[in-house]
Amino acid sequence: MVLAIALAGGALALLVRGGGAAPQAAAADTVDPAAVGPAPAARAQARSLARRPNIVVVLMDDFSMDLVQTMYSAHAMKRRGASYDRSFVVDSLCCVSRSSFFTGQYPHQTGVLTNTSNFGTSRLGGWPAFRDNGNQKRAFNVRLRNAGYHTAFVGKYLNEYEWSPGRAVPPTPPGWSQFNAVFGSAYDGWDFASTYLDNGALRLRQHPAPPSWASTADKDRAYAGKVIEDLALGVIRRREAAASPYFLEVAVYAPHNRTQPEGHYPGDPIFPPMFRDRAGERSCGRVVCSRLTTDDLPGFGDRRGDNRPRLRDGSRARAWNTGVPLPASIARRDLRDRARMARSVDRTVRRILRAVGDDTYVVLTSDNGFHLGQQGLARGKGTAYATDVHVPLYVVGPGVVPGVRREVSSNIDLASTFEDLAGLRPAAYRSGTSLVPTFADPALNRRRFAFFEHTQQTLTGADPDAPYTGSEMERIPSYTAVRSRGALLVRLDLDPSPWRTQWGYEFYRYVKHSYERANTFANPRHQTQVRALLGKLAEFDRCRASIGDTAVTRACRRITR
Repeated sequence: MVLAIALAGGALALLVRGGGAAPQAAAADTVDPAAVGPAPAARAQARSLARRPNIVVVLMDDFSMDLVQTMYSAHAMKRRGASYDRSFVVDSLCCVSRSSFFTGQYPHQTGVLTNTSNFGTSRLGGWPAFRDNGNQKRAFNVRLRNAGYHTAFVGKYLNEYEWSPGRAVPPTPPGWSQFNAVFGSAYDGWDFASTYLDNGALRLRQHPAPPSWASTADKDRAYAGKVIEDLALGVIRRREAAASPYFLEVAVYAPHNRTQPEGHYPGDPIFPPMFRDRAGERSCGRVVCSRLTTDDLPGFGDRRGDNRPRLRDGSRARAWNTGVPLPASIARRDLRDRARMARSVDRTVRRILRAVGDDTYVVLTSDNGFHLGQQGLARGKGTAYATDVHVPLYVVGPGVVPGVRREVSSNIDLASTFEDLAGLRPAAYRSGTSLVPTFADPALNRRRFAFFEHTQQTLTGADPDAPYTGSEMERIPSYTAVRSRGALLVRLDLDPSPWRTQWGYEFYRYVKHSYERANTFANPRHQTQVRALLGKLAEFDRCRASIGDTAVTRACRRITR
């Protein structure tokens, strides 16, 4: 392997060539110099594409609904555009959710079932599973680029798509005109590497952390969120003046916890914000910090004994939520630090909204939610509860009528939505449905159900959440679940053996409470609703044969109705 080292923009840049790490990128995968215009053969296509909109999506990391109240940008987008108050993710795990986001497919279709591949010992999760199951070519960005879009990615990509000194460089995913992946050491806020493309070659740029004695301003300029923001705004400024449309994904790390036992700087909290956001009552955004308490965490302090699963006959099953609950003082501290981390995202979104033109759609959402002690849990994600699977989804852009949308939506709908906006017919293997018809019609209510799939985690392979979630995610069983606007049914596999199953069930109605107050699966008064949701799970099971490139049947597309 040959390393050519140069300084670029104050950061250390490395050109990596040779060996088995050669990037798989076309020669056209470059950052377009401002002085270079389109080739003559491309001008006609550019003119035909000029009427197609630009698309910017900001994907937050572990952002929970309790933080929406703290963000000015989220409230501005709610006033200006569409807000989906029943928006969910197919699984509350970063890599599983992001794989489904790219492909518009459920985890059983993508084959990405866990966050990691356990250091390569399995292909159940992480970027290796995404790659080996053919998901790269099914990702929506490939079709957008083939249709003439400039496709740009900035930020966190997928778990185990990593590089560090001494490691082989991962290949460039296909379908990106510009690929600025920021590697996982950015979880801690500082001292990380990122990628960029130059004539088809993958270059690496180091972003060193300022010394501890550096000024607050210098440290904040090197913060992962600020670096991602600068890269994203650079894309927007270049592409807004171009003739052809662009798609940009901005995948921030906030408000995810750091992954190392010790912070990069002395005193860094588990959820490390920029230094400018660490002090003062207004450092939590729209809400005064002292007013953020466990009251903002619905279900905190609720007894968990009445959440215990039930067998099909109604008898009590094995309890899985048996860990040590998160103390109230820790939950308050973490909630406020997460709000402080969200401040950097808030500024980024506001600057993006100011930078884009009138022909640009901006989407704000998250890969999953996060719990801080609700339902007697500790700190983490992975359950089918609203804390973990309910995420914000806001859209502004041309023709978007302001207001709350009624229908139930999922993150697998976004791939089809982006294709629809680009003038493409969504790919036949996508299970999601385009949201574009709801942009102009807030009352449109086509779908009433969302489905969740989760595979029990082993956490033996450097999962980034393991240091601060402990064994909690190991205890959450595999499950399939269905959610309507007003109820949730979870079917859990309570036998940890991969060769046996023991089904346990949880059923919740969101009538008197906005959280999972008590499991009423065995309550005779709820049996009509329970049977209906069991029927929806049976429909979902019959659709599991559709995987990979297999077209989704009409019947399977209708199970969300």
